[in-house]
Amino acid sequence: MQTDDLEKLLSILPDQIREQLDRHPQRDSLVEVVMDLGRRPEARFPGKAEYLSETLISQGDLNESIARVGDFGGDNRAGIERTLHRISAIRNRRGEVIGLTCRVGRAVFGTIGMIRDLVESGRSILMLGRPGVGKTTALREIARVLADELDKRVVIIDTSNEIAGDGDVPHPAIGRARRMQVSRPELQHQVMIEAVENHMPEVIVIDEIGTELEALAARTIAERGVQLVGTAHGNRLDNLVKNPTLSDLIGGIQSVTLGDDEARRRGSQKSVLERKAPPTFDIAVEMTERQKWVVHEHVAETIDSILRGRHPTPEVRTVNPDGSVTVTHELPMVPEVPAARSKNGVRNNPLSLAPNPQEGFFTPPAQGRGWRSSGKLKPIATPTAEQQTFEQLLNASLNQTLDYQRTDLAEMRSEDGLYIPGPNGEELPLHIYPYGVSRHQLDQVIRTLNLPIVLTKDIDNADAVLALRSHVKNHSKLRHLAKSRQVPIHTLKASSIPQIAHSLRRLLNMDDPALPDEAELNLLARGDSEDEIEALEEARLAVEQIVIPKGQPVELLPRSGIVRKMQHELVEHYHLKSRSFGEEPNRRLRIYPA
Repeated sequence: MQTDDLEKLLSILPDQIREQLDRHPQRDSLVEVVMDLGRRPEARFPGKAEYLSETLISQGDLNESIARVGDFGGDNRAGIERTLHRISAIRNRRGEVIGLTCRVGRAVFGTIGMIRDLVESGRSILMLGRPGVGKTTALREIARVLADELDKRVVIIDTSNEIAGDGDVPHPAIGRARRMQVSRPELQHQVMIEAVENHMPEVIVIDEIGTELEALAARTIAERGVQLVGTAHGNRLDNLVKNPTLSDLIGGIQSVTLGDDEARRRGSQKSVLERKAPPTFDIAVEMTERQKWVVHEHVAETIDSILRGRHPTPEVRTVNPDGSVTVTHELPMVPEVPAARSKNGVRNNPLSLAPNPQEGFFTPPAQGRGWRSSGKLKPIATPTAEQQTFEQLLNASLNQTLDYQRTDLAEMRSEDGLYIPGPNGEELPLHIYPYGVSRHQLDQVIRTLNLPIVLTKDIDNADAVLALRSHVKNHSKLRHLAKSRQVPIHTLKASSIPQIAHSLRRLLNMDDPALPDEAELNLLARGDSEDEIEALEEARLAVEQIVIPKGQPVELLPRSGIVRKMQHELVEHYHLKSRSFGEEPNRRLRIYPA
């Protein structure tokens, strides 16, 4: 449903132009009317433009229209009271108006059905798109939904009176939302801060963030816990990365010089670009077309991928003629990688996995990745019987703990005596795609235990997905991606050092040393002394909370020789080194990172 008050806009036009538009068959889809001094009047419709008359526009025609609208502000924009129409002026060097662009403003209800779930999430949303794609219309509808349907305190910073219309009484299209006008465009950032300090909003709606001061004000508002919904100049997220003025909206970009080891590990140059801070906006929506939007649900991850030369895979949401929303995924063109060869010369396909009830997951045999090979956008189709089986077994596995058989590496040999490196015949290193698991902790465990595992941010190149159980349960998107790429999902209960180490070793079918928890510390103690248990607990916490996560050495409290020996044995379980130093009775243990 939409309301446009088109008659009020036509009433400000010269009579001959208004009569032409009244008779025009596409009158109701009019986008804007352009009148330039000494040129023919032009009407623009979706996808085309046409002249309305052979008579040239005179200064009198322009003055007649100007007299029927409100005052022009510092941004050369005016409006018609209680409507959403926008009249923009072109001036000559003497300040006289020599051209007008009369744009039709429409309140379209239901335009945000594609992203309603994101609006209701409470996270800040940034809308991007070319002029005329409907950013302001969507912003207006978001403000109404938040204010009327979600009962939030919404304040609109309306710099050009474009969101809520001209005049002091806002247009009904914004519902219960309040509107703050801006006297001069260059003061928009001050009004943004004033809104938060004086009116206690839960949501701030901003149109056209275009200066560094406005970007800084937006960050200040976001850090105060207020939800932000705004638009910015730029067609795609990549444009903001290259825009030094607005890059702060996505966290800011800085040049960082890496150490030799880190540059070698990343396989990059020593000087790289990295994100400076968390993004101001959690979600970015690229409005490529009126009925097709690209959604980046995690802006921080997307920006990091772009800066490292990787191609993100955002959601693409499209509205069908019947009003339903189709979700697809924008996938990059990825060249096919030849299947690796095992040591006996047979080509291995790391994705050809068979059902394994003990591992709690099932992946259908690899049949060529349609998305990966073609790079085309395809909607998620009705699942086949095979896919339904996959979904059932996957959901069943979420209610079980990872309980793989412990198989010693020495026993992992084929009949002809050749070593099979991966749990399913994959060539090592194993490429793991983490989802919801701390990447820093994963790096520390892999480096500490010296595991043949590589973390990847590209699920297309992954041999398996390692995800938190709660994330997989609540995010069907991950399951869809795993099914489409035929990659198995392994779950763990919590993102803790012992759980991560346990899961990674089981992924490799390695004998797990079962890193001790509090209950198992008694097994290392020689007697029932509370001092021994306390000393072992001290060593365990030092390893799991400082040495492995932070990579820092730790000195423990002075202990007797017998207790220090127990602590040495405990540290060996984590594959770390420790040394005793000092003189008795102050001799103590020092634990070193890997």
